[in-house]
Parts: sequence; structure tokens; C-alpha cells
Amino acid sequence: MTRVGRHDQVDRRIARAFWLRAPGRGEIRPVGLPEPGPADVVVRTVRSGISRGTETLVFRGGVPPNQRARMRAPFQEGEFPGPVKYGYLNVGAVEEGPPDLRGRTVFCLYPHQTAYVVPAGAVSIVPAGIPPARAVLAGTVETAVNALWDAAPLVGDRVAVVGAGMVGCCVALLLHRFPAVTLVDVDPERADVAAALGVDFSLPEEADGGCDLVVHTSATSAGLQRALDLLAPEGTVIDLSWYGDTEVRLSLGGAFHAGRLGIRSSQVGVVSPARALRRTAADRVALALELLRDPTFDALLTGESHFDELPEVMARLAAGSLPAVCHTIRYGEE
Repeated sequence: MTRVGRHDQVDRRIARAFWLRAPGRGEIRPVGLPEPGPADVVVRTVRSGISRGTETLVFRGGVPPNQRARMRAPFQEGEFPGPVKYGYLNVGAVEEGPPDLRGRTVFCLYPHQTAYVVPAGAVSIVPAGIPPARAVLAGTVETAVNALWDAAPLVGDRVAVVGAGMVGCCVALLLHRFPAVTLVDVDPERADVAAALGVDFSLPEEADGGCDLVVHTSATSAGLQRALDLLAPEGTVIDLSWYGDTEVRLSLGGAFHAGRLGIRSSQVGVVSPARALRRTAADRVALALELLRDPTFDALLTGESHFDELPEVMARLAAGSLPAVCHTIRYGEE
């Protein structure tokens, strides 16, 4: 990003952004910035986070044609499968804008880009004391909050979370005060993450059944099937997974009907109907940011790279050669 002036303000003419040129091929491009209006902010990015499940699916070109409109990110440019600029976990510093925002650290649902101009209402102030790397989790914690509004767990419920990625770990952490929460994953190394979050861990084949509620986030047929198998009669699976163009296969000939089991989707694009009359999307992200005061969330930050390395990093994440819960991208000194 070009910078000019003794006050070191963002040069509004040019920035650099990560683009998916075509499935499997990312690149850094120069992008022009619009002239900000009186109700806009100019933000210099400090950190961004990679939403591993969704962004690697986009990177592989896995968004079905009939879901491309629904899958648009708030500030996406281009179209699926590419070229497209995609992402939504961005933390930066406001360098120009209304006086109450100038100089503040903010979260925005913006792609990976060194600087950008958005309406002031599109940013949320990060509370003091929350480091930028942790603040990138705000969008994922918001998803977890919405899921728990949908699920409405009760004290005393036996709960399992199948899938120890970013969303699953955030759900498990928000549930850790419940006395019987188990994080389930095929990777035994996620036991260390579960311990840091204060919840039990189990491999899928060793997990105890009889759950009142299972939250599924693994985005695999096997994970969803195991989630159903862990339910007690009348239990419910809340499915947060986004499968893209992957076919989902389930065996429903066993206890599914006899046990009156349920599967419900949860999607962060709208506020849960359980709270929609009393909470807005802005309220939800503000709550997510307040929850991030808890330093336990740092256990989910498992790696970082510089912005210039992002094309290679995204390719490695998509290929599975770079293990991570949340991999963050740094843009300069914080």
C-alpha cells in the first residue's frame, strides 16, 4: 500500500488485495480506492483472518451455481468461481472518517486488502484490550452466537460439538460452562485445543452418545452421520456446515425415525428467529466482540503469515498441507 503525507495517512488512490483469479489460483492485485464521502471511513488493515472452511471451498471453486448469490460476501467483488475478491474477517485502524471513529481499531466484513473505504456503519469498534489477531474471530464468534440462539441449550443438557475447526471451537468455548460438553474431531491433536478451551475431547468412534444436542461443523457426511448417532431420543443436530457442491450421504434407516431425531440448519446471514425481534446484526457482532475479551480464544490462533504470502497460504490450506484452526494474515506492525 502506498502511503504519503507527514501524518502517514492512507493514499486513497491505490491498495493491494487478494483475488482468486480462477479456482486454485490466487494473486495479489493493485486496486483503486474510491474517494470517501462524509459518512465513510478509510481503514488501514492490520490483520485479517481466513475462514478456513468457507474460503478454501471458494478457493477450490466449490460454490454451486444455484448458491452463488447467497454466498456473496458483503464487500465481495467479482463473481464465483472467479475472478473474485472474497473474505470477511478484517481488523484495521480508521485513518479517516467521523471524529468518533478516527484512530479506532475496528472489525469489518471485508476481504483481504491493505486498505479500503466503506460506510461508517459497516465497521464495529473493537473493545480496548482485545488484540487485532484475536479480533478477527469476531465473525466466527458471531456465527457461534447465532447458532446457540438457534439451538437454545438448557442447563443440564449433554452437548457434543462435532468438528473442531474455527466455528466448532468457538461454539464449544461459548458452551464450556455447561457441565457436559465434548468437542469431537478426527484429529487427536485437537485434544490440546479442547483442553485450552476447558471442554472434554473425544475421537468420533469413542464419543459417548445420549446427547440432547449436537452441533455439527465438520462439513462432512461422516461428521453429520456421527452427530446423529450421538443423539438421545428427541435430540437435535444443529448443522452449521457449508457443503458447497459436495454431496451429503446419510443413513436414516436406524434410530432416526424411531428416535424422532431432528436436523436443523443454522446460518449467520440472518439473525436467529429466536432473537430477531430483539437483536440486530449489529447487536450480534457487538456481543461477539465483547465475548472476545476472553483470552482463551487465543488458543484458536494457530498460525500467521504476511499478506504477500497469502496466495501460497490459501493454496496450502485448501490442499490440507497447512494445519490450522485460525490462520491470520498480518499487514505490518500492530
